Amino acid sequence: MEQARKILRQYFGYDSFRKGQESLIGAILNGRDVLGVMPTGAGKSICYQVPAMLMPGVTLVVSPLISLMKDQVDALNAAGIPATYINSSLSARETNDRLRDIYEGQYKLVYIAPERLESERFRGLLRQIRVPLVAVDEAHCVSQWGHDFRPSYMAIVRLLRDIEPRPVMAAFTATATDVVKEDIVERLRLAEPDRVTTGYARDNLSLSVVKNADKRDYIVRFIRERPGQAGIIYASTRREVDGCQQYLAGLGLSVGKYHAGLGEEERAQTQEAFLRDDLQLIVATNAFGMGIDKSNVRFVIHHNMPKNVEAYYQEAGRAGRDGEPGECLLLFSPQDVVTQKFFIEQSEADDERKKNDYRLLNDVVEYAHTSDCLQRSIVRYFGEEGGEPCGRCSNCTDERELRDVTKEAQLVFACVASMKQRFGVTLTAKVLRGANDAKVRQFGFDGLRWYGRMNGSSEKEIVQLIHALVADGYMRLSDSQYPVVLLTEKVRPVLNGEEQVFQRVEPPAAASAGRSRSGSRSSGGASVAPADAALFDRLRALRKEIADREGVPPFVIFHDATLKEMCELRPTTENEMRRVKGIGDAKFAKYGKAFVSLIREYDDA
Repeated sequence: MEQARKILRQYFGYDSFRKGQESLIGAILNGRDVLGVMPTGAGKSICYQVPAMLMPGVTLVVSPLISLMKDQVDALNAAGIPATYINSSLSARETNDRLRDIYEGQYKLVYIAPERLESERFRGLLRQIRVPLVAVDEAHCVSQWGHDFRPSYMAIVRLLRDIEPRPVMAAFTATATDVVKEDIVERLRLAEPDRVTTGYARDNLSLSVVKNADKRDYIVRFIRERPGQAGIIYASTRREVDGCQQYLAGLGLSVGKYHAGLGEEERAQTQEAFLRDDLQLIVATNAFGMGIDKSNVRFVIHHNMPKNVEAYYQEAGRAGRDGEPGECLLLFSPQDVVTQKFFIEQSEADDERKKNDYRLLNDVVEYAHTSDCLQRSIVRYFGEEGGEPCGRCSNCTDERELRDVTKEAQLVFACVASMKQRFGVTLTAKVLRGANDAKVRQFGFDGLRWYGRMNGSSEKEIVQLIHALVADGYMRLSDSQYPVVLLTEKVRPVLNGEEQVFQRVEPPAAASAGRSRSGSRSSGGASVAPADAALFDRLRALRKEIADREGVPPFVIFHDATLKEMCELRPTTENEMRRVKGIGDAKFAKYGKAFVSLIREYDDA
């Protein structure tokens, strides 16, 4: 591990490993397969990049997106590590040249898409070179029970037949339930792997859920309260992406759009402009962002509820990859559930898969309605103990008084029981509201003693209460297209008068909008003390100038967190600059003197 720490210092500019990294690297160097589950921004790539520098031959990295490969390779080359990628963006000549260079041993890491493993020519090359390590990024894609199953990932295990001796297999993902973890181990045939899960909590993220807001007005207000900050807005359909992007652009905001209906060249140009800070905002479907390496995304807004909690947390995790504060906002409306059910029904999945998809959809609906700490709710979803409330999310910072809704809850539970637990949320709400509805009359529910017992509330309010009671575990929804409400054991003490139920009153739509952090100034990224803001802006401008000249995204030069530390330490000599985290030997040789000179000029002015 001493050699590994030297590599970390020399090439990456850090003196110590983060949580989990040392265990995973040590296991790989000892020839053990590994499964690493680490949140976005926790430094998964270091776990295979450092061993690659210490192991003979070339490490193969299987990665799902072209953009991720290019970003990773740019960053490695900037750090002085020989790396390349092979994918469909290359011409035949470029591919041939790189394959020859791989054979000649000119690279330590080679990134490929899983589809490349179907190429007999590429597999033939692997039989002729030494491959000590195969790293599988976004490994949840191999699982049929994960949120982003990709059949092409099934080709990875066939790779083992072409490499002698068998390489160490290292699988990494940011999110995986226990079922998905077992699926990864089985499908990649990991041999008694060392498993490291560093935890799902992201201490730098603030999670918020806002229900039934005017989404466009809310988003505009949110963005304008964060001038210059980079953000991603996810929408569920191409039509909503187009409409939202046009609306924001019409207000003069710097915003692009990204979805599968656009041409490949246009998508690539938009993503590149966002990575290079030429665009502040992207409105996109979930086709955008998986594996995107832009470190200074300060917020992620979900215009619509995603299909499951895993997808949500993966996408929300694009915020704050640099460890600086990030905000994750989910705008929820009942129509989002209808849209996601339509997607499930239109899919070609079998009945078992659809049932699983409905279960996952119910989980994210529960998340949207829970009164618990949002961070703790997500951590528990992935099978960990929740721990203490985060103190940052919209539920933890909600200052409204709790209201005793025990009486209303008892009415709901009794009504569900009288309806034999065979009907859904909406019909239950209609019965309690006393609606003159044909279906209510058809089943004779207008004769129930509970009919109309909550006629002082609107149907919408009763629906929200039922969902909140489901989210808090008093009831659950069946895993089907038309889920029915089922009672749990948790209702018994409430019905017996032994326990009370409390809920918060639904806030006005703007109540939790844009809580800004006091004592900091937004300057397009990391929070910087006001006295340093001008220097930070000048450092960013220099970084952008160098990045444009070299044709790479700015974060490849230095992350925002590195620029922030320059503002704090004010390095004006080589030794002082080398103490800044994130500056290794190669990066100092390329860029260090320019930044030292700028800081000297700034301090002398």
